Amino acid sequence: MILVFYDFKFCKKTPICYKTASIYKTCFIFAKTSSIMINKLSEHEQIRRQALDELRKLNIDPYPSETYQVNVTTEEIQTNFSNDRDHYRDVCIAGRLMNKRIMGSASFAELQDYKGRIQLYFNRDEICPDDDKSMYNVVFKKLLDIGDIIGVRGHVFITKMGEITVHVKEYKLLCKSLRPLPVVKEKDGKTYDAFTDPEQRYRQRYVDLIVNPQIRDVFEKRAAMISSIRNYLEELGYLEVETPVLQPVYGGAAAKPFTTYHNKLDTTLYLRIANELYLKRLIVGGYDGVFEFAKDFRNEGMSRFHNPEFTQMEMYVAYKDYYWMMDVFEKMIEKVALDLYGSTAIKVGNNTIDFKRPWRRFSMYEIIKHYIGCDISEMDESQLRKLAVDLGIEIDQSAGRGKIIDEIFGEKCEPNLIQPTIITDYPIEMSPLAKKHRSKPGLVERFEVICNGKEICNAFSELNDPVDQRERFKEQLELGKRGDQEAMVLDEDFLKAIEFGMPPTAGLGVGIDRLAMIMTNSNSIQDVIFFPQMRPEKDSKDKHQISETFSKAGIPEHWAELLSKAGYLTAEELKNENPNKIFNTLCKLRKKMKMDIPPPKPEEINNWISNISN
Repeated sequence: MILVFYDFKFCKKTPICYKTASIYKTCFIFAKTSSIMINKLSEHEQIRRQALDELRKLNIDPYPSETYQVNVTTEEIQTNFSNDRDHYRDVCIAGRLMNKRIMGSASFAELQDYKGRIQLYFNRDEICPDDDKSMYNVVFKKLLDIGDIIGVRGHVFITKMGEITVHVKEYKLLCKSLRPLPVVKEKDGKTYDAFTDPEQRYRQRYVDLIVNPQIRDVFEKRAAMISSIRNYLEELGYLEVETPVLQPVYGGAAAKPFTTYHNKLDTTLYLRIANELYLKRLIVGGYDGVFEFAKDFRNEGMSRFHNPEFTQMEMYVAYKDYYWMMDVFEKMIEKVALDLYGSTAIKVGNNTIDFKRPWRRFSMYEIIKHYIGCDISEMDESQLRKLAVDLGIEIDQSAGRGKIIDEIFGEKCEPNLIQPTIITDYPIEMSPLAKKHRSKPGLVERFEVICNGKEICNAFSELNDPVDQRERFKEQLELGKRGDQEAMVLDEDFLKAIEFGMPPTAGLGVGIDRLAMIMTNSNSIQDVIFFPQMRPEKDSKDKHQISETFSKAGIPEHWAELLSKAGYLTAEELKNENPNKIFNTLCKLRKKMKMDIPPPKPEEINNWISNISN
């Protein structure tokens, strides 16, 4: 087949075969796309790509594959070097070029590796002893940029200014950087243009780690904290295990799951919200004690204390109870503090938190009475609901007695508990997986540890009566019918497992991310997770369109902002939502954002949905 293809380059019609036309068209589209891409590059990015081309013309591979043998770190040199000793005569280090100061035939630079920074000294005639000076005059001075990764070989000396420096004899480009780093400037002890915007730091953690290397200490302490916990549990003789992330029935916590689908099995699966029920199956199977560091997932809101994907350590030990677990947890966290800091007292914000045992202990009813001056132990659901209203606490209409108590505790007590405090003996409605209290009717054998105003662990004497467990699951199903999206579902296989008999067992769940926040003095959960979940980035045009869809539905700007934060990108997405859910979502976010406005009225939300439907 012969086609007439219009040649854009020469502005004429050219007869070519179909196959050639396809190739030509592909090349044209590629060239056009490349041109658009180049046009989108900043001036600095274009200059770096030109430098990349120049390096290749000089037969310098900007991305070599062979091993570069490093024999020392910057930290080791900075710590150990002395003019009095004849050492570090042949060092080989590699890292990122962070600064260049060109001074004719001699120059200084700074190299940063994973342990720190060190000054480099380059001399043209030593780098290029022959007539060809291009490795200094062209490559080093013109084609190397801040952010490039290089390797250098030389010896260490101290300059007249007293700076420990590597005198470079030879260097090699190991990776050409095509994007400029944020330039952090220092003058008279002050820092300018620092890379400090939290959203950009979380989105581009790789840049954050380069230009703010001090934050590595947070993640190294987090890793040391996990190692300390693991070592402690292994010394007690317990087995670290792995359980399924994809589960046919979610359970072990009151939370909304992420849903996925298995094509081959033609079935819906859920990302686990907890690993509890599988670990208990292993106790049924005969293990004395098991634990797991697990990635769990909850399809809920995000805040400085919540990330949809989070790390939790759960452990279960046979023939123990919650009193035993309180002592174990106290010892474990005291050990973590000592391992990390050599002290049980840790600075967290404006407070000094001391993990030295023993910690204070209160029952749930005692702590609520302490802070609101009212004994709620004999109150029914309607009385508790009225009390919550009197205290100014918004309560979901679907909430039962247990959830109302939890809201009162969370609002009026939890923020006041800065030092580690053990809260025990919860109402049975709040704890569908915990054993009934041996001597206090209506309560269960459960404790939480609250520290710095937030829960860091949750523990039970585990329920092992299968008949009682089935009834508790049924009560949760009823709450689900009332609209409680966090109510637990009934897991028949788990019930079958404990019908074979599960020994008396103590269980513990520890929020690793929240514990890391305390142990590293971090203000947000995003600060202790390398790559926290972030909302999709939107340009100003997208934001305007989203705002417009809410406005057309009659949704005020302040509620539109919160709905957007909750993940609703258009008003249309509200059309099929339960109005109660929208109300609860807005009330929770309003409270988290500390917005000084009254909650939306239910009829207001119904009007929005009506406007969207019309």
